[in-house]
Amino acid sequence: MKIAITGKGGVGKTTLTALLAQVYADAGRNVLATDADPSPCLAGALGFPPELRAKLHPIAEMDALIEERTGAKPGTIGGFFTLNPRVDDIPERFSVAYKGVRLLEMGSVDLGGSGCICPESAMLKTLFTNLLFRKDDVLLLDMYAGVEHLGRATVDFVDAMLVVVEPTRRSLGTAAQIKQLANDIGLQRLWLVGNKIRNKEEADFLFAETPGLPVIGYLPADLGVQEADRLGIPVYEHVPSLRQAAGEIAKKLQENLSV
Repeated sequence: MKIAITGKGGVGKTTLTALLAQVYADAGRNVLATDADPSPCLAGALGFPPELRAKLHPIAEMDALIEERTGAKPGTIGGFFTLNPRVDDIPERFSVAYKGVRLLEMGSVDLGGSGCICPESAMLKTLFTNLLFRKDDVLLLDMYAGVEHLGRATVDFVDAMLVVVEPTRRSLGTAAQIKQLANDIGLQRLWLVGNKIRNKEEADFLFAETPGLPVIGYLPADLGVQEADRLGIPVYEHVPSLRQAAGEIAKKLQENLSV
């Protein structure tokens, strides 16, 4: 099962990714989580201890590896380099495991509309495609606010995209944009997940104003999230309400995908 999680920065997509990763791991499933954010923070959300976090490095910042695999130095644009470098060994070599969750930090370069043709983008695009073709039990993709990594050739391998929003019109407007971009490349299996929902009125607003996306669940607002961050412990262990909500979202995904 391959699940992409996206949303505008700060809405809680990394929190949801971490919660779902631990839900599946605790259920005995093999989980590979990938952090594709320019400022990786999934390791912290998962509660990886400092000695393991020190072993993680974004693939996009591994200049020597990128040059070795593509034949060109990172930062160069144009010229000759391998567009499909070898990446099949990267998930095992550069991921770190903790409490049943294996984590890989991808990092990010400009893969959007600027037409970036560079060794870094070639490396990440190839790695992303390779991840989608793997046979991992559960693959969770913490994406950078959009669908730039997805292409028509790989969209069929994503079982679901979860778009995380807050109960505001601005956040729902971003979700509408993401939906349009996803639909443009043929991705139809999208669900909305609300975050920081404080009361019934905000939950009702989410269901009433969703931009044509089915709401699969939401995470309640809880001050324990900030407390967990201060204490350096995962929300999954510290905030029972969010752990329960994530479990319900995972269950509904199972029902919808029949995986």
